[in-house]
Amino acid sequence: MENENATLLTEFVLTGLTDQPEWQVPLFLIFLVVYLSTMVGNIGLISLIWNDPHLHTPMYLFLGCLAFVDAWLSSTVTPKMLVSFLSKSKMISLSECMIQFFSFAISVTTECFLLATMAYDRYLAICNPLLYPVIMTNRLCTRLSVCSFVGGLLHALIHEGFLFRLTFCKSNIIHHFYCDIIPLFKISCTDASINFLVVFIFSGSIQVFTILTVLFSYTSVLFTILKRKSVKGIRKAFSTCGAHLLSVSLYYGPLLFMYVHPRSSQGDDQDMMDSLFYTVIIPFLNPIIYSLRNKKVIDSLGKVFKGKC
Repeated sequence: MENENATLLTEFVLTGLTDQPEWQVPLFLIFLVVYLSTMVGNIGLISLIWNDPHLHTPMYLFLGCLAFVDAWLSSTVTPKMLVSFLSKSKMISLSECMIQFFSFAISVTTECFLLATMAYDRYLAICNPLLYPVIMTNRLCTRLSVCSFVGGLLHALIHEGFLFRLTFCKSNIIHHFYCDIIPLFKISCTDASINFLVVFIFSGSIQVFTILTVLFSYTSVLFTILKRKSVKGIRKAFSTCGAHLLSVSLYYGPLLFMYVHPRSSQGDDQDMMDSLFYTVIIPFLNPIIYSLRNKKVIDSLGKVFKGKC
């Protein structure tokens, strides 16, 4: 009877990164610069790949998809966070919250699949260079990219569907800077045990599958390039794969802590720091990591600047 008579909440308060007024403006300026740099870097990389015929190969098509997803992920989270820094009202409606989480879930899952696909692409290119043009055609590349987005959509639909079984009638304070699924579970009046189990099974399975794909691919690549006697070939392979490995390591670390580890092992502040890393910092770093470590991208960028001059 108590639950039946309780008023169901349809608006929530996002606490954000800090509640100290003196930090609001400095943090707004910092994250505004980061967000603008993220958008310029990722959209610029997409434009560069689109306009240069020499970059119309599977490796760069995957990289363009990754840049698109990074821009999408950052735009899902950062603008709302920037508004909350300067706004006195930190309210967000239930419908806005659901939409934000849905967009977040699609982009973050798609990125997992894309990183695994890119690792598989490097495995074929380095371990089977003669068969690579035959196997990894632009058609297969397109199919793998589409499958990554479809996988992200299906995963998001599963969690979004289970969110609708929850009701909120006690607290409307979400201890986060965006609507993530775990903070919503914590303030739900409905028992969220099933939801936690679904997150653990599906998110855990996707992360384990993609991480194993990455580890298998790069372990094979490592053994292959160590067998080569060509110093130039070894340097080129390490340069390309090193960038991928750095991006994958930075991305999966916080993600595993957020969705696979037991909930009781860390608090809301640590969850926010982990989330900040893979929703804001990684999309900002990826264009830098992939561009600075890739000679073709640098050459193409140089041609653009020379043409403008």
